[in-house]
Amino acid sequence: MIGYGNVVPSTNWGKTFCIFFAFVGIPLTLIVIADWGKLFANAVVHLELMVKSKLPFLAKLSFIPTNVTGRRSLGACATIMLLFLYLACGAGMFMLWEDDWDFFDGFYFCFVTMTTIGFGDLVPKKPKYTLLCTLYILVGLALTSTIIELVRRQYAQSWRRLQRLSGPLAEALRKLGEQAGGDMSALHSDLRKVLTVISMPRLKWSASIDRSITKDQDWEEAVEAVLRDIAVSGTAPPPRKSIVQIVVYESSV
Repeated sequence: MIGYGNVVPSTNWGKTFCIFFAFVGIPLTLIVIADWGKLFANAVVHLELMVKSKLPFLAKLSFIPTNVTGRRSLGACATIMLLFLYLACGAGMFMLWEDDWDFFDGFYFCFVTMTTIGFGDLVPKKPKYTLLCTLYILVGLALTSTIIELVRRQYAQSWRRLQRLSGPLAEALRKLGEQAGGDMSALHSDLRKVLTVISMPRLKWSASIDRSITKDQDWEEAVEAVLRDIAVSGTAPPPRKSIVQIVVYESSV
């Protein structure tokens, strides 16, 4: 689906064959690239688990987040840096292959290709490097798919947690709004406290995925219990008393 436009069918039979071939070839190509992306994404996750089990002292470094969301964001940023490094290597490769290309032209071509823009203003001219160029593009598209897969997993998990907490959270916010009595500054302060409870990082150090899911469910149940207490206490709040409870949930290490 890049479509440089430098090689195109010129006859009606060739155009007809291109149409039917694309109906089969494009889904197969997308399946292969998506599977490669999932394979690379699983490799990143397993590499993280292996590093945590073999080199536990790395987790104590200041620049490594302790929560799951922060670690996944760090992994996505590392994958993006790997993609740009891959583009830079390709730029150097094309700079050596093409006589009239400099490093910026090679990097521009690689970026336009990996993002499937495919303007066609710059295309390789030497056919003897076509196979290597094709393999380079396939791996690069798989890396791009890896970034998309990692981001999709993070947003999917966040969306599931938001759906689980939407009911108690919405009810608690409605109670807070009623108690504010027009004073939106108080509502804003209480809302920040509620969000602090929800976004509070959990201490979780287990190489088992099933145990981590169980710990997430336990944490979500604890948060839901806090929100239910907020909603119940909001029916008859005592004067000058905080209606928000802060819960510190810590798993076994």
